[in-house]
Amino acid sequence: MATKFAEGFWRLADPKISLASAAGILLGASAAAAAGPIAVGWLLMTVLGVFAVEVAKNASGEVFDWDSGTDLRVREEDRSPFSGGKRVLVDGLLTRGQTWVIAAGGYLVAAVVGLLIVGFREPSVLWIGLAGMALAFFYHAPPFRLAYRGLGELAVAVSYGPLVCVGTYLVQRETIPTEVVLLSLPLGVLVAAFLWINEFPDYSADALSGKRTLVVRLGRRRAALGFAWLGAISALLVASLPMAGLSPAVWLGGVALLRYLPAARTLIASAEDTAAIIPAQAMTLQSFLLYAAGASAGMLIGR
Repeated sequence: MATKFAEGFWRLADPKISLASAAGILLGASAAAAAGPIAVGWLLMTVLGVFAVEVAKNASGEVFDWDSGTDLRVREEDRSPFSGGKRVLVDGLLTRGQTWVIAAGGYLVAAVVGLLIVGFREPSVLWIGLAGMALAFFYHAPPFRLAYRGLGELAVAVSYGPLVCVGTYLVQRETIPTEVVLLSLPLGVLVAAFLWINEFPDYSADALSGKRTLVVRLGRRRAALGFAWLGAISALLVASLPMAGLSPAVWLGGVALLRYLPAARTLIASAEDTAAIIPAQAMTLQSFLLYAAGASAGMLIGR
């Protein structure tokens, strides 16, 4: 029993699940480092708070997707390392009650960390923290159920782009420059694109469960073209960053296209073939990590 619980908790807390948040924290911290010294303790507190929200979101989302039947309807041939949820309930690793306890614990830890930052460092972080926790919980939860209404992609873009990146910067510098908000936008688009491509293997299960993601609403063929457009939007945003006063060195973030373009070609060619899509999912993940790394390096080089 203890072994099952440990495996289930690890699926929900595996550090790989936080790569999108890590990218936003890296970008925000690098922008802050370009403007002055880093308060390492407060950065570690930021990391802890964001990671706690990630675990909590995964746990509460598992329960709501279980209740809707979404995860149960994912066919064996549509299994993917990046899609179909964490499957802790489907695989019997955790009970519904245990999953709720993990969710509640994660949200509690995040709230305590957030209040410490608000009380002893930067009060205005409160609003970013509340927005992040609300988007995390209501991504799956009623009454909003953002992922079920075709709003999950937008919620992810806002959360993993501006909220995480700008929040990290705010804790360090106690201000929010417009150029940092703009710097976060390509990352938000690329992380939303990662969610977008991850919805393709879940297409049938989501449609049967009433989970009206944008891929379900558009259909896989049109959604594949939409994925390509997201890449174009992110590229245009990166190209325009120096016009906002940022160093042209942030164009290093454009290295993301080296992985995004082949991912888009693969998805357009094989939109209904999960096995063929899996490498494209990995490339899309790599693209947002490359943007964060490249733009972060550009911020530090160009300071």
